[in-house]
Amino acid sequence: MMTSRWLKARQTKYAAYATTYILIVLAGIVVANILADRYSKSYDATSNKRYSLSDQTAKIVKGLTQNATITYFDQSTRFHEGKDLLDEYANLSPKVKVEYVDPDKNPQAAREAGIRDFGTAVVQIGLKKETAKSLTEEGITGAFIRDLKSSTRTVCFVTGSGEHQIDDSDREGLSRFKELLAKDNYQSKSISLLQNAEVPNDCITVVVAGPTRNYEQEEVDAIKKYVENGGRVMVMLDAPLKGGRSEIADNDALATVLQSWGVTPNKDLILDLNPLGQLVGTGPGVALVTSYESQPIVSDLKGTATGFPLSRSLDTKSTDKTSVQKLFDSSTSSLATTNLSSAEVNPNDPKNKKGPLTIAAAGTYNTGKESTQGRFVVVGSSAWVSNRFIGFNGNSDLGLNTINWLASDEDLISIRPKEREDRRITMTRAQLSWVRATSQFLLPGIVLIVGISVWWKRR
Repeated sequence: MMTSRWLKARQTKYAAYATTYILIVLAGIVVANILADRYSKSYDATSNKRYSLSDQTAKIVKGLTQNATITYFDQSTRFHEGKDLLDEYANLSPKVKVEYVDPDKNPQAAREAGIRDFGTAVVQIGLKKETAKSLTEEGITGAFIRDLKSSTRTVCFVTGSGEHQIDDSDREGLSRFKELLAKDNYQSKSISLLQNAEVPNDCITVVVAGPTRNYEQEEVDAIKKYVENGGRVMVMLDAPLKGGRSEIADNDALATVLQSWGVTPNKDLILDLNPLGQLVGTGPGVALVTSYESQPIVSDLKGTATGFPLSRSLDTKSTDKTSVQKLFDSSTSSLATTNLSSAEVNPNDPKNKKGPLTIAAAGTYNTGKESTQGRFVVVGSSAWVSNRFIGFNGNSDLGLNTINWLASDEDLISIRPKEREDRRITMTRAQLSWVRATSQFLLPGIVLIVGISVWWKRR
């Protein structure tokens, strides 16, 4: 009887309810921890995805067909410095395993790996090992790329007619582009088709980077023969400006070859009157692009802006030997003028062509040989890959994607790791004093006054 009354008592029911709720909460916490330990998921809310691996890294790691091991060499007390980044690689694919080695405790392993410095990572895929150049995503992913590629590939830049130079570190040089290519395991070198009118055998891609003088017929014939025998070429031709101290030649012989492939460079200059250019610090001489076609070179650039100084327009069509696809157009607020000898351009001139206007195109050449296909990309501007402009939004990604596609390295086409943004706030002494006064006195004072007011009313 007593037991029955105890079971029906209000306190007993409350205790049972509380115990049940506590057990449910504990069970939920246990299950959540088990799932969190087994499935590591996170959300990166930073503007440039600072704490997430890039699409390129994900594509490479998820596409692994062999097991990969990342070995991190450091002191045991400093393993945490590499753990967050390396665990992200392991979470991308079950084929990736991360190991931590303390060279002080295991000197033999460090000696065999050739480790000289703490904080070094080594990526091994199969029997091939590569040391990461830095403990960053660029460094680790670069080691993966070098492991996966059998050898270094050479990108050849034609020189001798006023082109941008790969060893030039000035504003118009291509030294930064050369450095970016090296991170994708490409070697860059200059070649002269004047001295030897034949593309060297070790060139997987040839780049014509904005010649200011006309190519000789022998040079043009060498490029034509190279592509039509299965070679790959990227041709960048600026608008043939005639005003000022430095004129740009028409390069009619080279333009005629491009036209035979289905890409006709027009003798005009694109001016972009989009007010967005003023916001990003460019003038009408830089054509801004924010919309792209579905071709592999540009399919991952959607939502990213690129800029093309002193660009000319292109006309495209496929031929019986080639298949041509445009990559992107200028904006609807752009126009093209054929007045190339004057600095003054009348936007209302009825002779102007209205945008959008094609700036770049890619094509393939049917050689008639099995498994041998020529490829070419034509861009109506060259300064977009120069040192002064390659850092503009998506320009570097576009340049690397173009080389990747030409070299048949489609697995590398993506958005590369971005440099970390400097988002520090610089304040004057007066602003700093105001922030200190607000946080230390004003806000606490408001809370105190509100609290006293509530207490006084309830009192």
